[in-house]
Amino acid sequence: MTHLEEGSDATELETVRHAFDEAADAVGLSDDLRERLSRPEREIAGQVPVRMDDGSVRVFETYRVQHSSARGPYKGGMRYHPEIDLDGARALAATMTWKTALNDLPFGGAKGGVDCEPKSLSVTEMQAITRGLMGPLEHAIGPMTDIMAPDMGSGPREMAWMMDWWGRSREHAPAIVTGKPVALGGTLGRVEATGEGVAFMIGEHARAGEWDIAGARVVIQGFGNVGSHAAIALERMGCTIVGVSDVVGGVVDPAGLDVAELVRRARAGIVGHEGMRVDRVSNAELLAVECDIRVPAAIGGVLHAGNADTVRARVVVEAANSPLTPAADAILAERGIDVVPDVLANAGGVIVSYLEWTQNTQNAQWSREQVDRELQRRMRAAYRAACGRAVADGCATRGAAHRVAVERVAEAVVLRGHP
Repeated sequence: MTHLEEGSDATELETVRHAFDEAADAVGLSDDLRERLSRPEREIAGQVPVRMDDGSVRVFETYRVQHSSARGPYKGGMRYHPEIDLDGARALAATMTWKTALNDLPFGGAKGGVDCEPKSLSVTEMQAITRGLMGPLEHAIGPMTDIMAPDMGSGPREMAWMMDWWGRSREHAPAIVTGKPVALGGTLGRVEATGEGVAFMIGEHARAGEWDIAGARVVIQGFGNVGSHAAIALERMGCTIVGVSDVVGGVVDPAGLDVAELVRRARAGIVGHEGMRVDRVSNAELLAVECDIRVPAAIGGVLHAGNADTVRARVVVEAANSPLTPAADAILAERGIDVVPDVLANAGGVIVSYLEWTQNTQNAQWSREQVDRELQRRMRAAYRAACGRAVADGCATRGAAHRVAVERVAEAVVLRGHP
């Protein structure tokens, strides 16, 4: 289990499998295809011994789960977090398969990670871990095989180290990873892509529902890269950010928070909100803050059977992966609260990763305007595909999105000549 809120009624893997099983039932997936798509194609577990700064040796567990390559190379991030494990990687890898299919990217799904706490490690130790994990993965990755990317706890720096390792061991190939620094072949707009994609998807949902997003009150749970960039973009769109939270708790201001100051503190590594004129609340209390849009942007399972009835919002938008358990999903549906699922809402990151990979394979560099235009085109198309299916099938958006994705992957498997 990985990144599950205490008190959650389902693990992240159980939540992901529930969504797949419902979609498989709805589309009449054959038993053979269900068996094939319900489990990863390959799992790699390794150990990386590292000489720490104090002279001791510590061994770090690493994982890479490659769920499906039916539609193209495996694609997914590498998470550096003390709670990542094999089940967590399995859940995240499957989610990537459905996410890339729904957004019509020529990729499959993968995910991996390192069991570590980045905040407690020096730059030297982080680099040793990152370069060390490449050895066990060397024969399972490649620009046309499995393309890694940043995730929680990792970023452009780690991707640069991975690319350098590959270049020294194999050949110069910037497309081996995405999310690199722009100076090393990264794309403009990648760092902001997931958070800004969340904001764009909220705008699409508002337009589809014919309600005005200007002045909408927003609560964001989790203020890392995704949550902070979503807040900046939503404020730019005219929303009022009335509550946010981090690992130590939340802050609330009905008149609107100072987003710029919150972002400054987050990027400076300042924990807490001392000196700010705000109301401090616990993460549990933040759930009950009334708003129009609630954005869970931290860990899985934060909304579950034990707290979903306290949510006061018009729509919940999943910026994190699997933040709602199936029980929470059912409770919100019964209460008439819309949910924009993770495979739609947070797809901005993998879409722009695809655009970076495309630029690398073509030895090209796109403008930020080109990147944003293609990002929005693909997100809009995915949203319309899911909503159209929801209307046709009379089901919720999550179910519709997974039905579209599962059918696309299943079609690719069959066309390849497999059962």
